[in-house]
Amino acid sequence: QVQLVESGGGLVQAGESLRLSCAASGNFARINTMGWYRQAPGKQRELVATMTSGGNTNYANSVKGRFTISRDNAKNTVDLQMNSLKPEDTAVYYCNLNWYGRVVPYWGKGTLVTVSS
Repeated sequence: QVQLVESGGGLVQAGESLRLSCAASGNFARINTMGWYRQAPGKQRELVATMTSGGNTNYANSVKGRFTISRDNAKNTVDLQMNSLKPEDTAVYYCNLNWYGRVVPYWGKGTLVTVSS
């Protein structure tokens, strides 16, 4: 059984920073992609950033230059450093784990990020 546990959400003001962390446990492929998605009220879940176990990254255009994803393969963790936060970054942020051949990815329960103006 795979579990993803997120931490680090909270309430901040616009322009401030937050760091999200996600720890994966259980049995899963070592060659994989971990990342972050978010869902704002009334909107669909969208990609924020992902990183493969080989170090390749992918960012949403809306967060490029402000957010940085990193991971520790030995610890099975993935972090998201979020700088210069904007009110439109307000959402529930979900950790995601997937690998080639898996039909349904694993998701964490989510952590709420609220950015006030």
